[in-house]
Amino acid sequence: MERNAARQRRRALMGHALRSAASVVLLTAWFYLAPLDRGFGVVTVALLVLGMVLFGWLVVWQTSAITRAQYPRLRALEALATAVPLFLVLFSATYFVLAQEVPESFSEPLSRTDALYFTVTVFATVGLGDVVPTTEAGRALTTVQMVADLIVVGVIAKVLFGAVEIGIRRRETAPPASEEES
Repeated sequence: MERNAARQRRRALMGHALRSAASVVLLTAWFYLAPLDRGFGVVTVALLVLGMVLFGWLVVWQTSAITRAQYPRLRALEALATAVPLFLVLFSATYFVLAQEVPESFSEPLSRTDALYFTVTVFATVGLGDVVPTTEAGRALTTVQMVADLIVVGVIAKVLFGAVEIGIRRRETAPPASEEES
């Protein structure tokens, strides 16, 4: 019985790890393969807003799933491994499009990798200073990302970890499963 439970935990860990890795790989591949050549304008901003709505929906959905999960901590890590890369890719794509359309928006030209690098340095608040926004649009977009970063790191992390606590309490108070249900 205990051996079966250990096997089930290992299987759950591998499943969550594989889904997390797949999310990161797929989102990164999308960023590098997406046709980001439409120019910066209303459509780009609308797509960023739509992406942020998708991000918000994902967090709400993941929070609900965490509270019902058999392994809430693993589910929360999977949620972070999906939500944070989505957030970073959305801003990276927007920075890349802005840099292509208005090259003077940043202190140097941005490749996709440079845009991802810039996004992560802003997210991590390290601000290395080698790439900086130089136009009003670039600074405005970077400011939006910084405010959103605070929300992601503060509020969303608290919500996800609160959902973990709810999931753990739910699991501890649930009646034990019979052998037929296992």
